[in-house]
Amino acid sequence: MLKRALISVYDKTNVLKLAKFLQARGVEILSTGGTFKYLKENGIAVVEVSEVTGFEEILDGRVKTLHPIIHSGILAIRDNKEHMETLNKKGITPIDMVVVNLYPFFEKVQENISFDEKVEFIDIGGPTMLRAAAKNFRDVLVLSDVNDYDKVIEQIEEKEEVDFSFRKTLAGKVFNLMSCYDAAISNFLLEDEACPEYLTLSYKKHMDLRYGENPHQKAAYYVKAVGKAPMKDFVQLNGKELSYNNIKDMDIAWKVACEFEEPACCALKHNTPCGVAVAENIYDAYVKAYSCDEVSIYGGIVALNKTVDKATAEELKKIFLEIVIAPDFHEDALEVLKTKKNLRVIKCDIKPQAVMDFVSVDGGILTQETDNKLIEDIKYVTNEKPSEEHMKDLMFGMKVVKYVKSNAIVVVKDGMAKGIGGGQVNRIWAAAEALDRAKDGVVLASDAFFPFSDVVEEAAKYNIKAIIQPGGSVRDEESIEACNKHNIAMVFTGIRHFKH
Repeated sequence: MLKRALISVYDKTNVLKLAKFLQARGVEILSTGGTFKYLKENGIAVVEVSEVTGFEEILDGRVKTLHPIIHSGILAIRDNKEHMETLNKKGITPIDMVVVNLYPFFEKVQENISFDEKVEFIDIGGPTMLRAAAKNFRDVLVLSDVNDYDKVIEQIEEKEEVDFSFRKTLAGKVFNLMSCYDAAISNFLLEDEACPEYLTLSYKKHMDLRYGENPHQKAAYYVKAVGKAPMKDFVQLNGKELSYNNIKDMDIAWKVACEFEEPACCALKHNTPCGVAVAENIYDAYVKAYSCDEVSIYGGIVALNKTVDKATAEELKKIFLEIVIAPDFHEDALEVLKTKKNLRVIKCDIKPQAVMDFVSVDGGILTQETDNKLIEDIKYVTNEKPSEEHMKDLMFGMKVVKYVKSNAIVVVKDGMAKGIGGGQVNRIWAAAEALDRAKDGVVLASDAFFPFSDVVEEAAKYNIKAIIQPGGSVRDEESIEACNKHNIAMVFTGIRHFKH
């Protein structure tokens, strides 16, 4: 039976309802600072913690609940005779409920305030009380989430108690919250450390998903608890709810489109670009990207890096697409797209900004810096040098090849990725695939060096004029000689772009 509760909350949502419920049941309520004032002003009989401890708040409120009388009252095991005798001897009354939510570090760390001000929003007393109550959850109800107040009220009204299972869940939610909260603080203080000793991630569930990659797999979508990001802060303007595969694909499509300053479009299917193009306007960029592969784009995702106008929307509407994502949409363009009720229309005006990548393996997590560097050092290694137009297409191809599974080859003509080959176990297969799809490609980009001259020989059959690749193979000279034999220009970049 509840006799004493401690309430100390930053977020006052629904706390008055809970306090009135407890007061009506004769529960003594302890509180601190702003919560004490708020409850008292609203007619709740409340005792300030300092009256119980005999120790007033000090250090600008940094120390108020950090006291043996409070923590003994929380941590004492009621079935432990020694514990209860100690409380009686010391004149300490047990605390049966702890209601605490934390300083808003997640929010404040993102604001334009000083480093020292952000540090002040690192909560110490709140987490300490929560952890103590969660450890002793059999005897102490712990509430860290305002959404649980009503559930506790309902159980007490129905059964006069809260069952073990729900107590355990409430305790688990505390440690779940604390791990995320502590991770956010750790990441804030270790922001200059790319790979610290311990990997701490701070993510909050954004939504449950119907399923994962396949219907038998459970799935949910978590987003960063701190900071803005494109796949966190987008706005869905139309269409069905997003799926696991939708979000994965949307992420890559948006990254490809944002590689370019000029109007660009990326069509993507199964996490792989199937058409990419740049143009003088977004309409032409889409039309060119569509023409790269009119078959694979069906049922895919289209990302555009400029505002979508009505003319572009009319073109997009002509085929079945899962998602259209862009920084914005003209009103009349949105009206056109909304005529397809299932088409997911996504507004995203935040550029990609990830600095680290994470991949899970069975029993571990691999981390690496995000591949945000395109070129190390341009070297012209053949007799022929690429023309200005060819060089533009070579650089375009290199931007696209970063997002194609290795081995990756992209064949380009006039700002269009006309042939994309990737995910093959050898480079010549990827090259043959890309060259055959392109038919009339002009330049070729490779994510890694050529171990043999076979890619050059294959490219020559399709009249390729220039090739860009990292270089660095012990057989580089063979490829250079093959290029000279066929009057193909070759450029080395000095940087590899494997994507496994």
